[in-house]
Amino acid sequence: MLQKLGRGLTFIAGSVVGGLALAFVIVALHPSLIRPHSPAPPPTRPAAARTAPAPAPARREPPLVSYASAVERAAPAVVNIYTARVVTEQVNPFANFGELFGNVLPLYRQRIERTLGSGVIVDAQGHVVTNYHVIANAQAIRVQLADGRIATPRVVGVDPDTDLAVLQINLPHLPVIAFGQSNQVRVGDVVLAIGNPLGLSQTVTNGIVSATGREELGISAFDDFIQTDAPINFGNSGGALINSNGQLIGINTAIVAKNLGVEGIGFAIPVDMVRGVLHDIIKYGKVIRGWIGIVPEDISAAQAHQAGLARAGVVIANMYLGSPAQQAGLKPGDLLLELGGTPVRSAEGARVQIARRKPGTRLTVQVLRGTNKLTLTVPVKEQPN
Repeated sequence: MLQKLGRGLTFIAGSVVGGLALAFVIVALHPSLIRPHSPAPPPTRPAAARTAPAPAPARREPPLVSYASAVERAAPAVVNIYTARVVTEQVNPFANFGELFGNVLPLYRQRIERTLGSGVIVDAQGHVVTNYHVIANAQAIRVQLADGRIATPRVVGVDPDTDLAVLQINLPHLPVIAFGQSNQVRVGDVVLAIGNPLGLSQTVTNGIVSATGREELGISAFDDFIQTDAPINFGNSGGALINSNGQLIGINTAIVAKNLGVEGIGFAIPVDMVRGVLHDIIKYGKVIRGWIGIVPEDISAAQAHQAGLARAGVVIANMYLGSPAQQAGLKPGDLLLELGGTPVRSAEGARVQIARRKPGTRLTVQVLRGTNKLTLTVPVKEQPN
């Protein structure tokens, strides 16, 4: 009995050992049978279906301040003007020999003087406005356009009193500048000067309007200038002063005391004055101005006291015999108060107001004579040459 039980236990033990050995072999050959089961990964979206990240907001750049459009509109109508004139001058061939006995006849020589300037094409008929001093006494004048074309102009007329001249060129498809209104120009407005400074061909400079209505400068008989700090140099005379829209508001005409080192003071003739001069020269060949025959003069308080006048202001210093003013009853010593209802502020302003009146009209003049105010009506005539 015991033998049978021992043999049974031996058989069971051998079977267990054999089973373990078999299991070890199987696991060695297939280790994945004992690893834990991991869930299948979730399906991935196609790349095309993924949501793109929102773009970063674009950086906003400050707007550029540029006057290129204004220059493009105006510059083609600004021309270069070249002139030549014969200048006669006295020479002394014996300057290095000390004093000579007796009288020596003076010797003269002639030379060609060439000058530079600018101008502006103002209509399709080829009229060009420039300064009178640019073409004064010139024997030869040449106009060069911004596109390179060259023409010999005809002088239509000149007006030394405003330092303006009108030329005409005969070329097709001319660029024309747009006119602005100088009576709307304000101090502080941005302006650009276009011209031919120092022979450098067309050049643009910019600045602001420094003042308006500048008078008593002695530049011309009728001073009423726009002052600007836009750099204006020799050769800019007759060129365009434009606003930021590219419209003509003045003709550059003068600079002040360059030899003294003064900078930033230039003057332009207002386009409203240019418009009137241009109209008269084209229509009549000259400028038609009103005239009543008085000579106004500014007087200070001290001068008024010495002359026995009531106060400072603008006095009729003199008048022409037989003039409309004398015939109407005005007298030297009368203080001018109003012309045509407009207050008189300066002698230059009075001259300009009278000159703008059309011959044949009548002008009301209010004066102070002693302590009495008088209002007289004066017929306006054409200004004599």
